[in-house]
Amino acid sequence: MRIEADDLSRPAVRALIDEHLGDMHATSPPESIHALTHDDLQADHVSLWTVWDGERLLGCGALKELGDHEGEIKTMRTARDARGQGVGSAVLAYLLSEARRRGYRRVSLETGTQDYFAAAHRLYARHGFVECPPFADYVLDPNSTFMTLAL
Repeated sequence: MRIEADDLSRPAVRALIDEHLGDMHATSPPESIHALTHDDLQADHVSLWTVWDGERLLGCGALKELGDHEGEIKTMRTARDARGQGVGSAVLAYLLSEARRRGYRRVSLETGTQDYFAAAHRLYARHGFVECPPFADYVLDPNSTFMTLAL
């Protein structure tokens, strides 16, 4: 697996983001969708990385800067045909390493409460994330689980 910074210029990456957005809209009510769009992912305070096996796109993940010492995990996605191969763990480990390199003291995330998100909950818990109250601009929402990790 090769992890590299990405700028959404490749069609395969854009298609993976579209797939991610489609699933978020299919599993959560509109007011509870916090997924980043293509434009959001190109903002100065957001960094996106993709995971590759040769020319095959395996997944992606993003890190959004919330302040000098805090970041948010965003756009965690494993391609359907690469699930169960450790892609999510590899991306998350990479994002946490980058957060430490940036000097972040905390990394947080928001994910859904529906059964669809059970694998994500297990992944984050395995990496030490614990549930927390809403952070940044989030508010309590029965369709959202908030998690954080002190670095």
